[in-house]
Amino acid sequence: MTLTQNKSAQNKSAQKKLCQENLAQVASVAAITTPQYDRENTEIGIVHLGPGAFHRAHQAVYTENAMNLSGGNWGICGVSLRSATAQEILQQQDYLYTLAVLDQNISYQIIGAVKEILVANKQSDKVIARMAAASTKLVTLTITEKGYCLASDGSLDLNHEDIKHDLANPCAPISAIGFIVESLKQRKINGSSAFNVLSCDNVSGNGDKLRRAVLDYAEQLDNSLKTWISDNVAFPNAMVDSITPKTESYTVESVSKAITVQDNWPIQREEFSQWVIDNNWQGERPDWEKVGVIFTDDVEGFEKAKLRLLNCLHSTLAYSASLAGFETVFDAIRDKGFYQFITKLAQNEIIGSFTPPKEMDVNVYANEIIQRFSNPSIRHLLAQIACDGSQKLQIRLLPVIRDNIKQNRSTKLLCFSLASWFEFICQAVKNNQEIVDPMAETFKQTAAILSDDVEEVVTSFLAIEAIFGKDLLADTKVKNQLVDSLTNIRKTTANQLSTLLNSL
Repeated sequence: MTLTQNKSAQNKSAQKKLCQENLAQVASVAAITTPQYDRENTEIGIVHLGPGAFHRAHQAVYTENAMNLSGGNWGICGVSLRSATAQEILQQQDYLYTLAVLDQNISYQIIGAVKEILVANKQSDKVIARMAAASTKLVTLTITEKGYCLASDGSLDLNHEDIKHDLANPCAPISAIGFIVESLKQRKINGSSAFNVLSCDNVSGNGDKLRRAVLDYAEQLDNSLKTWISDNVAFPNAMVDSITPKTESYTVESVSKAITVQDNWPIQREEFSQWVIDNNWQGERPDWEKVGVIFTDDVEGFEKAKLRLLNCLHSTLAYSASLAGFETVFDAIRDKGFYQFITKLAQNEIIGSFTPPKEMDVNVYANEIIQRFSNPSIRHLLAQIACDGSQKLQIRLLPVIRDNIKQNRSTKLLCFSLASWFEFICQAVKNNQEIVDPMAETFKQTAAILSDDVEEVVTSFLAIEAIFGKDLLADTKVKNQLVDSLTNIRKTTANQLSTLLNSL
C-alpha cells in the first residue's frame, strides 16, 4: 500500500488517529492490549535495520511483550535503508501501530516498542550516532538475502555496487554491512563496548554469513578493527517464523474500526510465531525467553525444518499455483490437487532429507504448516512469496535436492517445483512482465529462455552458476526430471495443472 493510499484512508476517516494521547481510548476497548510499561521514559536499546512488516509483526512484538513483562530499556530505533514511507506514516502516530492476529480467533495489540524510525540514505549521520551510542546494546536485521551483499562462495562481494560505494565513503554508507562496521569503529574509538548483531532473515546460517560479510568489510578498512570485531561481537544464528502478509487497504479499514482510532500502518499476522536463537550470546538482552523465544544449541535443526518445510512448500506454491491462476496460498491449498501435491512433497522428499532438532516431532510440524496454509483469515499473496526466487531457492529448495541426491532419495517432486519456477520466469520474460528478482536482467538477456526447446531452456537455467553452481548441470537424472516436468507443465493448461499434480 502506498503513502498516498494511507493519506487517502486517513482523510476519509473522521476518527481520531492512533497516537500516545489517544491510547487511553484504545485501552478502554475490550480485548485490545496496549503497552504496559512507561513508554515515554523507555530508552532505545535496539537498532533494527529493515523495519518492514515482518519485523514489526515479529521481533518488535517479542520485545514489546518482554517489556510488558519485565520492563527494561529496549526501545527500538528502526532504520529504513532507503524508503521513507514507514517514517512518514508512523511518525504521525508517535510510532505506535496495531498488530492484528488473524486466526480462528482475531485479536489486536498496540505495539509501542518502536520509538524512532530513521531513513539511512537521508540521515546516515543520525543512524551511525544511534548505533554507536553506548545505550544501544543490540543491532538486529531483516534486510532479505540480497542485503548481505555476498558472493557465491559466501565471502563479501567486493564488486557489489553498494559495497564499492561504502568502502570509498565509509563515513556515509548505504549498505547494512557498511553501517554496522562504521558504527562499531566509532564504538571502538570511543572505548564503548560492542553491541551484538542478530540477523532475523530467512538465510541459512544467517549469523555466520553476516559475520563473514562484516569481517571481510572491516578487513578492507583496518585489520585491527577486524580483530576487535572478531573478539568482541557475537553474531548468533537465528530462525524466525510467522506468516505475515503485507498491509492492504482493507487491513487499515478493519483494524481502525476495531480499535476505534485511525491506524494508517497496522500489520497482520497469523497466530503461530517462532523465534529460535543460538546460545552464543554476550552481554544483555530483553527477557525474550520469558515470552516464547527459544535459545538452543541446535538452531540449524530448527532452521532446516522451517526452510525446507515452510519455505520450500511456500515457494513451490508461489510458482506452480501462480501458473494455475491462483492468487493466494489459501486459494491454492484448498484445491485438492495442490493440497495433495504439497502433502506428498513434504512426506516423501523433504522429511528425511535432514535431521530435525530433538525438541521437534517433524511429522506434527509438517502437518501444522499445511494447516497454517489453510487459514482463511490470512490473505498471503503468491506474488509476494515469488519475489527474489533466484536467491530464495538457493536456500529453500536446492539444498533439499542436493541432500536427496547424496542419500539416493527421490527428487521427482522437487524437480517439478523447480521446473515451475523456470516456467514462471519464462512466461514473465515472454510477456514482458516485471520480474522482482536481483537477477532479472540476466533472465531477460538469456536468449534460450524464450526457446520452445524444453531441454535448451532447462540447460540455460542450470548453466547460471551464480544460482546452481556446477553440480546440478552435470547431474543427468536431475536434468532429465526437470525436462520431463517442464514438458508436462507446458503441455497442460492452467486449469488442468491441479489434475497433473494429482497424478505425480
